[in-house]
Amino acid sequence: MSRRLALVLSVLICGSDRGVAADLPTGSAQSRKVSLSNITGRVAVVDGRTLWFAGRRILVTLNGIDSCDLPQWAFDPGPNDNSSFLRPIPCGALAKAWLKRSIGHRAVTCQLMTSPGSIAASGICQAGNMDLAHEMLRVGLARLTTAFRSNPRYIATQRRAVGARYGIWASSVLDMAEWRQKAVDKTLGRKPLADINLLAERQNEITPPFADAHHYPTRRDR
Repeated sequence: MSRRLALVLSVLICGSDRGVAADLPTGSAQSRKVSLSNITGRVAVVDGRTLWFAGRRILVTLNGIDSCDLPQWAFDPGPNDNSSFLRPIPCGALAKAWLKRSIGHRAVTCQLMTSPGSIAASGICQAGNMDLAHEMLRVGLARLTTAFRSNPRYIATQRRAVGARYGIWASSVLDMAEWRQKAVDKTLGRKPLADINLLAERQNEITPPFADAHHYPTRRDR
């Protein structure tokens, strides 16, 4: 595993016993219609891009970014002499853990971007002075969506993360939208082999290691 990914894992593991934003409670009710332009409160982190305001029973997706779903796996493309398979990286779990750690004990304020009356809400969300979507882009655990590539700050931040190969940008990972379209088993028990199979029939190559692979020699045993 790359040094950057190992560092992220170690930070998250060491910080796992601290009080942070809660997980989404099992069996939570469906989100109700949004009728506010701004909302503030304590949140549960659903995944690397989604927050649950339990007090208002509203789900809010961080506007402009996408991240791995919880069951999705990425893979370390580095040399692996001990196995015929690439080393799996739980990119969905890492994204959720980093978002929880970033929020900590703080309340979150979201400026909702969805029109009043919409069932699904998206918003620009902050914990203190931290723009949560920007933070996820900064550490390379989220990527810009096509519809939100007009924000110069976000674009520059993603470009730096890609260049430094932070987070998912150091891995081989299936495009999140393609993953949701093709994945059959979306349970938390999903095995890495399932995502290896999806990568073999990928339509899009979103991270630098795919481009690197095109320049590898046809054989590496001599």
